[in-house]
Amino acid sequence: MNPPAPSPEDDVHILPDGEDEGYHKGLGKRQIQMIAIGGAIGTGLFLGAGSRLQIAGPSLAIVYLVCGAFSFLILRALGELVMYRPTCGSFVSYAREFLGEKASFVAGWLSFLNWAMTGIVDITAVALYMHFWGTFEHVPQWVFALGAMGIVTSMNMIGVKWFGEMEFWFSLIKVVALSLFLVVGAAVLGLRVPVGGHTTGFHLISENGGLFPHGLIPALILTQGVVFAYSGIELIGTAAGECEDVRTVLPRSINSVIWRIGLFYVGSVILLVCLLPWTAYHAGVSPFVTFFQALGIPGIDTVMNIVVLTAALSSLNSGLYSTGRVLRAMSLGGTAPRFLSYMNSNSVPAAGIGLTVAIYLIGVVLNYVVPSQVFEIVLNFASVGIISTWIFILLSQIRLRQAITRGEIAPTGFPMPGAPVTAWLSLGFLGCVLFLMLCDYPAGTSTIAATPVIGAILALGWYMLRRR
Repeated sequence: MNPPAPSPEDDVHILPDGEDEGYHKGLGKRQIQMIAIGGAIGTGLFLGAGSRLQIAGPSLAIVYLVCGAFSFLILRALGELVMYRPTCGSFVSYAREFLGEKASFVAGWLSFLNWAMTGIVDITAVALYMHFWGTFEHVPQWVFALGAMGIVTSMNMIGVKWFGEMEFWFSLIKVVALSLFLVVGAAVLGLRVPVGGHTTGFHLISENGGLFPHGLIPALILTQGVVFAYSGIELIGTAAGECEDVRTVLPRSINSVIWRIGLFYVGSVILLVCLLPWTAYHAGVSPFVTFFQALGIPGIDTVMNIVVLTAALSSLNSGLYSTGRVLRAMSLGGTAPRFLSYMNSNSVPAAGIGLTVAIYLIGVVLNYVVPSQVFEIVLNFASVGIISTWIFILLSQIRLRQAITRGEIAPTGFPMPGAPVTAWLSLGFLGCVLFLMLCDYPAGTSTIAATPVIGAILALGWYMLRRR
């Protein structure tokens, strides 16, 4: 007697055929390493740290450390999954294998929501940063938004090697800028050079309210914003599917992320509050610009604006790359329209990238219609996609480890440290972040309130997909 066929609701461990066929292994060691670094360093540090220092003071360093530690654990969970089976489908493919088609459907479309909304924010940011130079102040915002989208789309359509090169140089600029600040800042602090009329040193912390000048609550509330500074770390999982020697390159690249988080995020904040009182930093101005201007170095605001512009373009570049691969994996698995599996002659998932660009065009229109409100309209919706992506990564890793324990899958050789305890702790941390978002009125509260609407749309999409 033949066993019954699995139902669509129970199709765990069924993988689409040819998920990674057609891709070129065009990403080398230096590109993967820079993608890993670049994914963890964004405009949240270069520009957002000013407003966060204003809210939390020196305790921002502790918040960055805690959020960075959990982000690293999530990255290690993804690393174990990748070492088990590298694929361009990344967490969408792992969700299909370990959690089922419905989970893969939800994970993929929420990730698409994240990167689509983030992309609109990025092209808006590029337009705003271009207006920093007086020469361009009369150029409409939508023109720069359209130009940024056109450049990054072209580079992604040419081939993965061009994406890798573009991301390599974007990430290198960010790393060089931060390294320059760390070297100069450490020298100024070590030599006790006065900055802005202040004597540098740790006394600037104790003399200005201590670690928690506004109390513990503002630092806790800030956690839900700091977490999103690390969004993009999961990009390395997608890039692994097109890496030449993933099993050698990936572990080193992932393990290097933790000390870079400690150095660039935590180290930078500690230096900033020891070089100037934390009250010297303000929202809308990069704290690094504030420091260099106080040091009396001319032209640094222009240099820093170029760096922040690079960070926005890097995020836009990564979003197009990721969504193209994720949408193709979903299409091949039956959880997205079939046309999204199309690849062009350069082995690029052109249809998936094209759909994302169509959403970005809505952002260009918003930059024309409501240029001052674009950020508020789309930014919070991206947060739902980020948190859900990380949750699906952790749940898939838990299932993978259970299968390894039962002897069904061979050990990967790159296990998540402390799993499964650390995996469950990370899930608990993300749950706390969602609760803190709920408490952040009105922006965070409205985002959480919108999740039932997003859930209803996904449920309707799943129902229509299964009927078809």
